[in-house]
Amino acid sequence: MSQSQPIWYDKTLLVTVLTLVAIGMISVTSSSLYYAENTMNGNANYFVVRHLVYLAITLIGVCFLLTQPIARWQQYGPYLLILGLVLLVAVLFIGRTVNGSVRTFAIGPITIQVSEAVKLFVVVYLAGYLVRRTDELQTQIRGFAKPLLVLALITGLLLLEPDFGASVVILATSLAMLFLGGARLWQFIGLTAAVGGILGLIAISQPYRLQRLMTFLDPWADPFGSGYQLTQSLIAFGRGSLWGQGLGNSLQKLSYLPEAHTDFIFAVFAEEMGLIGVFVVFSLFFIFFYRAMKIGRESLMLQKPYAAYLAYGIGFWLTFQALINMGVTSGALPTKGLTLPFISYGGNSLIFCGAAVAILLRIDFENRLTKEGIDLDNNSKQKAGGQPCPQ
Repeated sequence: MSQSQPIWYDKTLLVTVLTLVAIGMISVTSSSLYYAENTMNGNANYFVVRHLVYLAITLIGVCFLLTQPIARWQQYGPYLLILGLVLLVAVLFIGRTVNGSVRTFAIGPITIQVSEAVKLFVVVYLAGYLVRRTDELQTQIRGFAKPLLVLALITGLLLLEPDFGASVVILATSLAMLFLGGARLWQFIGLTAAVGGILGLIAISQPYRLQRLMTFLDPWADPFGSGYQLTQSLIAFGRGSLWGQGLGNSLQKLSYLPEAHTDFIFAVFAEEMGLIGVFVVFSLFFIFFYRAMKIGRESLMLQKPYAAYLAYGIGFWLTFQALINMGVTSGALPTKGLTLPFISYGGNSLIFCGAAVAILLRIDFENRLTKEGIDLDNNSKQKAGGQPCPQ
């Protein structure tokens, strides 16, 4: 009997992400038709077509990134961080103002949201730092403090836009990576408490942020004012019940719920698909997180620490952002301007989430090559020491 051919990619991860993307395509279509018809000169498919274009761009980007070795990300990580810092400064001066925030560059019909790129750049850079400074991180406080100075600079620039949600995601992801990189427990606990306190002070330092916090505590105190978006989202969840109202049957998307196809798309999904649908999406993100952690662990076992930290960072970043978005729309967390990865309408989020998945798949691909005894650099299989690739 002939030996079965090895599989060179993580089928579970790929199917999970494709399922989330399919849910996103269906949800964007359902939630945006009415809004687009009434705001885009009767073009009901405006957002659907644009989302399909973003998906096509994402697919092209994924295909390209799958060909790039992980060592190249490690090599260019510091340069990507510098690029991110330059973009964060530049957007404050020449960016486009939307809803009081300066977060994007506008080049004709194309918009670039800097914070989405910076999330990926920070993970790529920090994974390299953890490899270069492992001993210093584990034995000296300055090894823990150096990346914090970089993170403080990035967070400060993000808050000037302002983009509080992206700051929280980047800090939480970075802290998780530092802990996995070997930071001492007392350092991690102390810093987490300090960062939490600082973010808390920042959250109440501006009137609109304090208003969001008060609205979160009691959205029904002003259901037609500051609490309008959250109360409409909660109504959507309530109408969803166990099995939902059925695909396309949401009432909240009919101009009741603002941004129904972007940050609050999960509320429309919950209304139409019910608690069962919510559980399915939650489970898919759990599977994604598990596979990312598994890929990272396998990389460590194969003596590939950079790939391991990169996989861990991507897993924490996308899963944590998804949990925040689902928490916000369900009223469990204060309102933040964060998309739901793979599902919300928004080209920048989709493209950079796709790039992160491509990196994960590439890490897994290189791990499987190593297990098969294939030298990636020489593109030749070693005669001894090869192990069968897991099916």
